[in-house]
Amino acid sequence: MGEETRDETQVYDLVGVGLGPFGLGLAALVDREKEIDAVFFEQKPDFSWHPGLLIDGTTLQVPFLADLVTLADPTSPWSFLNYLHCHGRMYRFYFHENFFVPRREFDAYCRWVAQHLPSCRFSARVESVEHDPEVDLWSLTVREHADEHADGSGAAVGVGQTRQVYARNIALALGSRPVVPDCVTPWLGETVCHTAGYLPAAAALRSAAAITVLGGGQSAAEVVLDLLQDQPDHGAALTWVTRGRGFLPMEYSKLGLEHFSPEYLAYFHGLPPERRDEIRSGQDLLYKGISGVTSAAIFDLMYERSIDGGDPGLALFSGCELVDISPFPGVGTPPFGADVASVSPVPASGVSWELQLLERDQGVTWTHRTGALVLGTGYAPTDPACLAPLQSRIVKDCQGRSQIDRNYQLEVEGIRQARLFVMNAELHTHGIGAPDLGLGAHRNAVIINQLCGREVYPVRHRTVFQQFGAPVPAPDTIDVPLDVDLDVPRDVPRDVDLDVDLDVERGPVVFSDPSDVLNEMSAYQENRAASPAQKVTS
Repeated sequence: MGEETRDETQVYDLVGVGLGPFGLGLAALVDREKEIDAVFFEQKPDFSWHPGLLIDGTTLQVPFLADLVTLADPTSPWSFLNYLHCHGRMYRFYFHENFFVPRREFDAYCRWVAQHLPSCRFSARVESVEHDPEVDLWSLTVREHADEHADGSGAAVGVGQTRQVYARNIALALGSRPVVPDCVTPWLGETVCHTAGYLPAAAALRSAAAITVLGGGQSAAEVVLDLLQDQPDHGAALTWVTRGRGFLPMEYSKLGLEHFSPEYLAYFHGLPPERRDEIRSGQDLLYKGISGVTSAAIFDLMYERSIDGGDPGLALFSGCELVDISPFPGVGTPPFGADVASVSPVPASGVSWELQLLERDQGVTWTHRTGALVLGTGYAPTDPACLAPLQSRIVKDCQGRSQIDRNYQLEVEGIRQARLFVMNAELHTHGIGAPDLGLGAHRNAVIINQLCGREVYPVRHRTVFQQFGAPVPAPDTIDVPLDVDLDVPRDVPRDVDLDVDLDVERGPVVFSDPSDVLNEMSAYQENRAASPAQKVTS
């Protein structure tokens, strides 16, 4: 156990926990607000974003404007365009003529931002979060893993040392964890891995005689394409299996994309929880399908290879669910390009795997043998272990999920002014936009505005063409003579006092309701000749 230090005087306005793109984006936007004293902790030694999937040729699935800051503050020095400018890549990007940034370049951009923000502290793990009711502050236990000038004083903090940090507000951005089927967990290793660890395992995977990829989303498709492109070199037979009804494309129409907007977030959050769950269960292809570009590349490669009776190099099975897996020594699959009818199964190096798969429509279970298995089985929110001391006070819904208000604040019993915000943990309350990079800046703008108690970053409430939900009834209209000076904004809500100057000797008259205007007009018209009328929306 390391030493523990306690700083009784330092109280931060904001402590961030986690420095993925969402936490880093918050740090970047807070950087301009000198009134917010903030620090952000990350347990990894430096920034890294899905390092196991930084495959050559892969890109983000959102345009470059969905960087850390631009959709909240286009003038920020931490924009992707300024990164290009600082690295002399602006014209190259201009001639590249592609809105979709290479995934490796997005990772490099984020690392550049993290390296330049003094509020970002790496190799620092937040082990627990507690609430001190006497002073209404959060108390965080932070363990430093390496020598860092983490306290801002210039004094080195030793390996393993813990310290207490106090905050008025916390923002949790803990990211997600790979989902692995229970039956596979005991066998994870060199030749059985999740797509999250694909690149480190690539060499071991390619040494197998046969490789199977399980899953029907974008990550699985990118791994399939990478293995298929290199197949003439590694020679492994490839199989792609998904439990879905097909290898379906992601919805990417322009009107469909409007579901990733502030309006849809607000609409979705306002629905009853059971209705939100029902809606979200039918929206998978808005964020879980395969990009058209990746799907087309796989198909076109198979088409080229199948010319003149050639082996396309890939077997595909949809509607099939993994039931079980077990080691099967000594037998492999014929290599790519071999005539299966004339070649006996070849010995596999090491252990092969026997998969039990259920064809969901037919109800038939069948056996598939493979030398390696890659799981494209998705991600789930990270369970915030540091919140263990607060678990009994976090308000939950009927399914045991945390209650999160519209402004991304976690509902915790027994606190007064202290607030705990979450990022990418609100899929069940805010909908499919929660994990989307394009809404990260919007969420961070909402959080910063809450911290400052004013609109630091404008939050637009009308950003898309379609309207979600039933239309609001049009406000009533009244007839008003043309010669009456109405100094009234046309969009004033009906419950707001109207200060109307009738241009009469009595001076301004204040009305508490638009209906009062009609009464005043009647008296007014008795004393003056009737005039042509205009329609004024109250």
